[in-house]
Formats: sequence, C-alpha cells, structure tokens
Amino acid sequence: MDLANEPDSLLGRMPPLLPILIACSAVVAVWLLARGLSRQDAARRIGEAAAGPVIESRRGDSRLTVWLSRAGYRGPAASQFLAATAGGVAFGLLSLWLLNRTQWIDWMERASASLPGPIGDAAQALLSLTPWIVLLNASLAPWMIVRAARRGRVASIDRDLTITLELLATLAEAGLGFDSALARVQESATGESALGEEMAIYQRDVLSGVPRLQALRHLADRVDVATVSVFVSALAQAEQIGASLSETLRLQANDLRDRRKMQALIQAQALPVKLVFPLIICFLPGLFVSTLGPALYQLIKVVDGALRNAR
Repeated sequence: MDLANEPDSLLGRMPPLLPILIACSAVVAVWLLARGLSRQDAARRIGEAAAGPVIESRRGDSRLTVWLSRAGYRGPAASQFLAATAGGVAFGLLSLWLLNRTQWIDWMERASASLPGPIGDAAQALLSLTPWIVLLNASLAPWMIVRAARRGRVASIDRDLTITLELLATLAEAGLGFDSALARVQESATGESALGEEMAIYQRDVLSGVPRLQALRHLADRVDVATVSVFVSALAQAEQIGASLSETLRLQANDLRDRRKMQALIQAQALPVKLVFPLIICFLPGLFVSTLGPALYQLIKVVDGALRNAR
C-alpha cells in the first residue's frame, strides 16, 4: 500500500505550524521555570536574612496563587505551574507532530476499517481523536496533579485534626493554655503532615506579634477546610465571650468524632449501591457462563442431533 499517493489529512496540512508552536511553548516553559527558580532563591535568601517568620497574606495574591497554596504549593508556585502547563502543551504538540510524521494514526484507521459494522466506525472516530486527546491530557496534567494534591491535603487534615483536638482537649483539661498545648503536640509529632505545617505557620504568626484571633483566621483561610473553619470559629467565639477553653476543645473533639462516625456510616450504607454495577458487569456474566454454559452446550448438541435425524 503506497502512503505517498493518499490524500493528506487535516494533520498532514498542519506540520509547518507545529514545530513553531512547540518551540514557542518550550521557550515559554523554560523562561517561566527560570523565573520561578530565581524568585524562589531570592525568597529563600530574604527569609534567611530576616531571622524571623514571614507572615503570609492573601490580599494581594491571585486566585492561582491561592489555589496552589491551598494545595500545598507555596512560594513562586504560580510561575512553576505555568511553566509546567507550557511544557505539557509543548509535549502534546510534539506528540501530535510525531503521530503525524509516523502516520501511525492513518495506519490504525485503515486497519480498523476492516472491522464489521459500527465497531469499525467507532474505532476510526476514536483513532482520529487520539492526537487531540493526548494534547488535552498533556496540557491538563499539571492541573490534575494540583487537584489530586489538594484532595490528599484535605483528607490528611481531616484525618489528623481528630487526634490533634483530642490531645489539645486533654492537655487543656490538665491546665495548659492553647498555645502551650499546641506546642507540646507539635513537639511530640513524628513526621511531617499538612496540619502540622499549618499549625507551625500559626505559631510563627503568634510569635511574631500577630493577634491570636487574626492568626486563627489566617489559618482557616490558608487551609480552607470545613472542619478547620468550624474549629477556628469555636475558638474565636470562646475567646471573645470568655468560655472555658478545655470545654470548647472537648466539645469540638466529640463533635468531630461524631461527624467522622456519621461519614463512615454513610459510606458503608452507600457501598452496596456502588457494588451493583461491577457485580452485574463483571461477576454475573462469568457466573452464568460457568453454571449455564455446560447445560446450554448439551442443549445445543441435542437440538442439533434432533434436526439431523429429522432430515
């Protein structure tokens, strides 16, 4: 089969533009990454020379910076995210160009044309969209990574907050203040966690002279998790009206424990409904084949023998 005599497809008319787009995307990615690394190095040197904590503020930050920060990416993460996005676009365009140059898609489309009926048409349509699917996935890869990191961070904070509140309530009932109890919990913590990182930032804010209520509001704004917002609101209200800190912490710990139990019960009740689809699609066909298959085979043999004897 001569490929040179076939008409060019849409991708065949695009190669003159693809190398230019790939080169532009690569240049933008390198420039943004270099800029982000230089800003990160400058911020690190300023932080070392300041000999004190840097209080983070949200007022002048863009939505992209806030979104990345809540996912755990601090510093010049916006430039690095844009560089990663530009690099993903360049990789997608390069894959698009390579698929066109090797004519792999055209070969697969011709091979799928031999499939019967609508199966071949569906395969050809899917293969024609394959380069654009690769380009879309490569471009959205940084966004999906940050989104997954945000989900993992929220789950980690929800998981660690229950134990932290229990310890804080116990230490407060023993006579320690909130900051002292939090310092003891932070000292006894093993390993790094998202909640421990945010609590460390809160401690640095308080030590640098920020009022406790304002530091708590900064904490809730940085984390942006419902359980932490409720906890911060309860602490702020208890401090304003002069309520007992130990009772407030114990109530918050019990309430959070009850919420986690309720969520576990809801997930357990929803599990049978979620299992219906894989049970019907994956398990029952195999069960029917293994149990009814031999009987159907014998029935077909009997019917076939009867038809032959009738002839």
